[in-house]
Amino acid sequence: MSPYTSPSDARHRSAKVCFLLLGSLIVALFVANLLAGAVRIPATDVWNILCGGEGSKPSWRYIVVESRLPQAITAMLCGASLAVSGLMLQTAFRNPLAGPSIFGINSGASLGVALVMLLAGGSVGVGSFNLTGFIAILVAAFLGAMLVMLLILGAATVVRNNVMLLIVGIMIGYLASSAISLLNFFATEEGVQSYVVWGMGNFGGVSTEQMPCFAMVSLLGLSGSMLFIKPLNALLLGEEYAENLGFNIRRLRTALLFITGILTAIATAFCGPVGFIGLCAPHIARLALGTENHKPLLPLTLLTGSAAALLCNLLCVLPADAGVIPLNAVTPLLGAPVIIYVIACRRG
Repeated sequence: MSPYTSPSDARHRSAKVCFLLLGSLIVALFVANLLAGAVRIPATDVWNILCGGEGSKPSWRYIVVESRLPQAITAMLCGASLAVSGLMLQTAFRNPLAGPSIFGINSGASLGVALVMLLAGGSVGVGSFNLTGFIAILVAAFLGAMLVMLLILGAATVVRNNVMLLIVGIMIGYLASSAISLLNFFATEEGVQSYVVWGMGNFGGVSTEQMPCFAMVSLLGLSGSMLFIKPLNALLLGEEYAENLGFNIRRLRTALLFITGILTAIATAFCGPVGFIGLCAPHIARLALGTENHKPLLPLTLLTGSAAALLCNLLCVLPADAGVIPLNAVTPLLGAPVIIYVIACRRG
């Protein structure tokens, strides 16, 4: 660093480099996700199909437009949603191991799916209104996640202590997991198998028809999270400092839980309970930037989550002829080393 360069200028330049490198990585991973798969499609054909033309084979257009493209977009949005949720929870509760699943929201979604798959046989009907198949699972996952979020929001109005609220969320998650275990015990073999497959996570569950809904809710939640940059920076210095700046801690915590609940619920409903991305992506962004300032940290965390999800999805499809690896078998390979490193550094 030049003696005439201030530390703030150096950090600003470092942040620019991080954004540039991460943006380039996301583009490269996105392209790789379009090219990789059981069927080898030349890059020129993929480009022609994306531009509205036809591939050398009629089936290639369906593979690219109906499968690989929605899957890559879903991975980007899901990864960003979980990463941003993890960052906001870690800051709000001053806990480096807080993540989207810490409050049991993932468990609530899993319980909703378990009720449909294991108890209702894959369909839900109220009078003449009937939901079956993927739509029933989607609705059940979203309602289950939102129900747990409402319970947490109710607890947040009574419990002021952050640690106690974390414990409440963990206990709700344990209760949901216990109910799921009981449902598994009494369910049929086919129902248990279907539920296990859903629980492995999958970015390929969003069709082109469902993409507008998924993208709109995800983008609204991510846009809303950007409004919390200043309050999150204030919380870094303690709740008393934030209150002196005019922030209502109870309302702020409720709003943070609502945004993270929406982002986690929509991601879990469409993609299953994806693990580790929301936990490790904020730490990777912090290590890259070397700062806790949320003005660059939150957008970089968003991009880091997208890149991590695209990388995991690419690793899942690389075996090609051997089949697709379950998503939650790959995410710990990325997340666990990061968390171990963070814990080791804190012990040091």
